Amino acid sequence: MVKAVVLGAAGGIGQPLSLLLKCNPLITELSLYDIVNTPGVAADLSHIATPAKVAGFLPPDEGLTKALTGAQLVIIPAGVPRKPGMSRDDLFKINAGIVEGLATGIATTAPKAFVLVISNPVNSTVPIVAEVFKKHNVFDPKRIFGVTTLDVVRASTFVADIIGDLSKAPDVVVPVVGGHSGVTIVPLLSQSSHPLPSGFSGEKLNALVNRIQFGGDEVVKAKDGAGSATLSMAYAGAEFAIKVINAMKGQKGIIAPSFVHLTADPAGGEALKKEIGADLEYFSAPVELGPDGVIKINPLGKITDAEKKLVEAAVPDLTKNIQTGIAFTKKSNL
Repeated sequence: MVKAVVLGAAGGIGQPLSLLLKCNPLITELSLYDIVNTPGVAADLSHIATPAKVAGFLPPDEGLTKALTGAQLVIIPAGVPRKPGMSRDDLFKINAGIVEGLATGIATTAPKAFVLVISNPVNSTVPIVAEVFKKHNVFDPKRIFGVTTLDVVRASTFVADIIGDLSKAPDVVVPVVGGHSGVTIVPLLSQSSHPLPSGFSGEKLNALVNRIQFGGDEVVKAKDGAGSATLSMAYAGAEFAIKVINAMKGQKGIIAPSFVHLTADPAGGEALKKEIGADLEYFSAPVELGPDGVIKINPLGKITDAEKKLVEAAVPDLTKNIQTGIAFTKKSNL
């Protein structure tokens, strides 16, 4: 029996994410929470002929507590999407309080659940969740994940397109490390399971790296003020959630990049810090998943000089983003 909860289930990411989770037979109970519309979304999804029993909750009558009771997996896509011209600092100011409130609910009702944070900016919202859990003495770094899967999905898709065969996209594996915004996104294209064409270098390679790093801007611009990357993010969130569930159920050898607290695997975390040359608390790296969450944080491995420079360029922004999240909780009364 697996109970999954989506916090922010009526939003642009929440609705398609809930649909994808409902369609997966591994999930037997799906609980939806948002400030509006969740009973309707739940009623709609409940007519789909798959095992998951669906329920929708609103804030009145302790809706958040009811939604979270018995949860094994909690996914947080709640918050405001980024709009054209909106800086990540502005986005943080809006979403930080939302995430903190939801994290408090999880910490008090379902502290042992795996928590998957989608709400942007992930580099700052994951530290908020962790700090809230610390305040409630239930912090387990192995169980809190920043979902960076969309960067991996984009990298796989773009590489498959470049090699001229999109049918290979599901099989292309490109590790993407660092964080989940702009220059903190570091695709390790040299480790792609499907090598780029010979001679694909210089400006072409730089353009591909930039597209992976700023793919979100591409979507925001194309939607012309009507939203951000919701459908692709829902797909990526569901992909990572199912990997966590499979690992929870005992499947071995599952490795996926995720933005995690490096004490989730102290030895692996320390080794990674030496590789990146910085004493960061969080970093997105390929992590091995198990029944209790993170088993191992894998190293970056052999990377090119250009990729080393990308990692170096990511560190200042990552440091600032992480501290922004931690500082927010220090100011809070929660």
